[in-house]
Amino acid sequence: MKLSARTRYATRLLLDLALHDDNTPRRASMLSQSTGVTVQFIEQILKPLKKEGLVTSVRGAAGGHLLAADPQELTLGHIVRVMEGGIHMTECSRDETACERAHQCRTRQVWIRISRAMEQELEAITLSDLMQDASIIASSPADRRG
Repeated sequence: MKLSARTRYATRLLLDLALHDDNTPRRASMLSQSTGVTVQFIEQILKPLKKEGLVTSVRGAAGGHLLAADPQELTLGHIVRVMEGGIHMTECSRDETACERAHQCRTRQVWIRISRAMEQELEAITLSDLMQDASIIASSPADRRG
């Protein structure tokens, strides 16, 4: 599975909002400057994040965007599901009707297993973890649990 730029940038935007959580809305231009994502792309990325309730927007001269989710509860898995529609290595691991061979395929269960492992890893990392130390990614969930 290759994450789309939308998903990678959504994570970057959410992390920026979390790091600047002083109840002051961040304008798209500010987000663009700190994340390197164009303002136009930011506006596209924010739509599903707002719809999911992860971001809220404030209108007006002092308006902008705020993180609406708790960084300790918001996992990378949640972000990927919002932006990608799920965490699946293959279409058949998401939907068995996607392939006429799904019931006799010898590899489908492997893709499902890998998808579940990937989801477990993504669920083990929160936005709060990334705020503390991005090197958290270097260890597995089992290592972090002790």
